[in-house]
Amino acid sequence: MEMAHKIFSMSFGSVYPLYIQKVEKKGRTKAEIDEIIFWLTGYDQEGLQKVLTDKLDFETFFKEAPGFNERAHLIKGVICGYRVEEIEDELMQKIRYLDKLIDELAKGKALDKILR
Repeated sequence: MEMAHKIFSMSFGSVYPLYIQKVEKKGRTKAEIDEIIFWLTGYDQEGLQKVLTDKLDFETFFKEAPGFNERAHLIKGVICGYRVEEIEDELMQKIRYLDKLIDELAKGKALDKILR
């Protein structure tokens, strides 16, 4: 049996500030991160706040996502040495999709291009 990845049980709220920090260093904003999260997962501001307050882990964050975006399969490219479109573990792929979108934001890509 494959061991569960450590990130699955990490609290989303422990990584969220790191996403914000990463993009703010590049002149982008928390609001843009939130928009990416809303687009990808279907959460809204209230839902995201509840995720952070309840300290949901990544697995639960994605499992309870109100509406994972059906266009997520259009996210392509390499993140952490893996092609996101080739990741077989569904949960890991969703996490890497989010990483990829945040990476694109930090690299200066326009939000309307990121949200495919």
